[in-house]
Amino acid sequence: MIAAFTRHALRALTAVALASCAVPTVTTSGAQPSATPTRTDAPLPLIPMPVAVRRAPGAFTLTRETPLIVEADDGGALVAARVFAEWLERTTTIALKPRGATGGDDLPGTIRFVLRPARSDLADEAYTLDVAVDGVRVVARDTRGLLYGATTLWQLAGTRTARDRIEIPAVAIADAPRFHWRGLMLDSARHYLPPASIERILDQMAQLKLNTLHWHLTDDQGWRLEIKAHPRLVEIGAWRVPAGPAHAARRDANGEPVRIGGYYTHDDVRRIVHYAAERGIAVVPEIDMPGHAQAAIAAYPELGTGSTPGVSSSWGVHTQLFNVEESTFAFLEDVLDEVVALFPGPYVHVGGDEAAKDRWRASPRVQARMRELGIADEVALQAYFTRRIEALLAARGRRLIGWDEILDGPLPEAATVMSWRGPAGAVAAARRGHDVVMAPSPELYFDHYQSDRAEEPPGRPVVVTLADVYAYEPIPDGLDEAAAAHVLGAQAQLWSEHLRTAERVEYAAFPRVAALAERVWSPRATRDFASFAARIPAQLARYRAFGVGYAESAFAVAIDVSSTGNGRATVAFSQQAGLGEIRYTLDGAEPGVDSMRYDAPFDVAVPTVVRATAFVDGRATARPTRLDVDARTLATRTDATLKPCTEGLILRLEDDTPIEGERAVFRVDLFDPCWIYERARLDGVASIEIRYGELPYNFELWTDTSKIVRRTPATPLGELEIRRDRCDGAPWIAIPIAAPAPDGQLASLRIPIPPTSGAHDLCFVFTAPSHDPMRAIKSVTLE
Repeated sequence: MIAAFTRHALRALTAVALASCAVPTVTTSGAQPSATPTRTDAPLPLIPMPVAVRRAPGAFTLTRETPLIVEADDGGALVAARVFAEWLERTTTIALKPRGATGGDDLPGTIRFVLRPARSDLADEAYTLDVAVDGVRVVARDTRGLLYGATTLWQLAGTRTARDRIEIPAVAIADAPRFHWRGLMLDSARHYLPPASIERILDQMAQLKLNTLHWHLTDDQGWRLEIKAHPRLVEIGAWRVPAGPAHAARRDANGEPVRIGGYYTHDDVRRIVHYAAERGIAVVPEIDMPGHAQAAIAAYPELGTGSTPGVSSSWGVHTQLFNVEESTFAFLEDVLDEVVALFPGPYVHVGGDEAAKDRWRASPRVQARMRELGIADEVALQAYFTRRIEALLAARGRRLIGWDEILDGPLPEAATVMSWRGPAGAVAAARRGHDVVMAPSPELYFDHYQSDRAEEPPGRPVVVTLADVYAYEPIPDGLDEAAAAHVLGAQAQLWSEHLRTAERVEYAAFPRVAALAERVWSPRATRDFASFAARIPAQLARYRAFGVGYAESAFAVAIDVSSTGNGRATVAFSQQAGLGEIRYTLDGAEPGVDSMRYDAPFDVAVPTVVRATAFVDGRATARPTRLDVDARTLATRTDATLKPCTEGLILRLEDDTPIEGERAVFRVDLFDPCWIYERARLDGVASIEIRYGELPYNFELWTDTSKIVRRTPATPLGELEIRRDRCDGAPWIAIPIAAPAPDGQLASLRIPIPPTSGAHDLCFVFTAPSHDPMRAIKSVTLE
């Protein structure tokens, strides 16, 4: 019921704020008034937008001599001030040293952080911020609220370098979050992320007032948490050999396969938890059970159902589950004892998702245990498993939270449900009286790519844009007020199968996390993407100041070109965010604010080099996009623009080589690798060039394995087949594959075609003796 309290307090705070917000603008002796009037109609550079804001003329002048005073006996308040000072120095070069209040500190020209636990008119995490010409005052009843007020003040200071004086606009703000749970899920199990990278993410979360890091620490591909009672969990379970022949062939000095991975020691975890706590963030660990357990079972095979797997290098749904022996529950009790000692927050996440029960059904011992326990089926067995774990956690003063599959059987009353399979699970859980955290796919799955541009890195299908995230509403339709009160909030998911590096994690997260932050903090009535887009350039500047590698997908200019014949083509520009003015050049030069402005599609001669970007207040929103408009470009379709033959399971996948550095990326359907070049103009075309690569097929598809389309080859390595106008029926052209594609490189096939007129859909598929490796087309060019 925490969410209900927060929303009630929010409404009360808003009413008080709107009625009484005022900004004193009269200076007193010793004050330093602003010499330049400030605009009161310009958008404030704030994300998330506060509940109540009142502007006034004038500004507070911040200098290197400005006193930063903390009025509190609570050491946490001083920590909040230190975090503020650290961020301020990073983005403005002005270094302030916070100190406690002493006699004579009531002089004007100061910034004061005031902690008032007795303030009954302020909810937890709420704050007020008053910026006047003669001073700044941040007031909260708890240290998180003080930190959030400090964060708003820091955002108002902007990102300026080498300036001795900063004018902060006069404003009165009363603010509190809409939801209690404002989170980000980080998957360190699929790919290990160094502690320093996690701290960078925590900084960015704190700067957007997110308060929960859900840390996915165990899965089939890795066990990342040191458990001293069971050391093989990290000695064996934290390491794997990546998929693909190039990795399998690598050997270390002892002749053993080179493994990748890593794990977090107890000291690592304590530092991260402490770092998060200083920034108002609670860390919720996830120890997945009974499924997604292959790494643990690889370390201790007795925990499984008879087979002895290795740590998996494949993605997807695995069938290795913990068994239900008493010794296994004793093992998990040991694990949870160390988990609760490391993570002081109230929640422990136990997964519970995608528990494929094939091995339970096939195991005589598991079936015998079910009879001993009087359990009718495997669904009920998972519910029994969850209740046992919930009891262990409750005895240790912790609450169980799990993915929405835990609803499939009787669920302990105190359990919280994290709903990822759409709103149905959340609605069912809330109506049954369970607290809910919204985490739906695909809306809040940030491993989905952000545009259909060819530059997007590997990821899941369905484009999830910045605007899509901003449009998300955490309260599902169909809930009455009592049930809606159980919705604690929402979080974004950073699943890392395709996020191999820290740079990719940041690219996937930012700036979409900023959109979610506003949706879970600001009142529902403030939803206005145009307003958000106007404020996002300030957020991008903050990212740049902290060296955050955010995605430019929403701000980069997309170029669409089509041939009109007679040596000319039509060019059209677009931009997701609709932010700024698009400027372009046609001579290869970098566009500037004085370059030609785009108003409507236009024609160009072929060849022409087109470059374009958008500008806001004289600054480019993204790096320029370049397209060489020539005969080859007009005749080429890439994997990004070829149409899949079916909507099966489409991913953007990267090659397994080179070991280091950038790799080729392909959009491909895992069920049916098949591509269509729509309306190919074949008049005068003598041949077709296909560029393709070979990828390891490292996917566990469980019951979907039967959906894989297999095409029997007529030659040892298979053929490339082209069908005309339809994808079924006999091939129009087939050409044998002479040799495997070289590791990490694209292979080319140039196929002569008979004289053909008109426009035709061309369908491209490969036959092969096996679907592993999988051939994937990068481009098709009509020559």
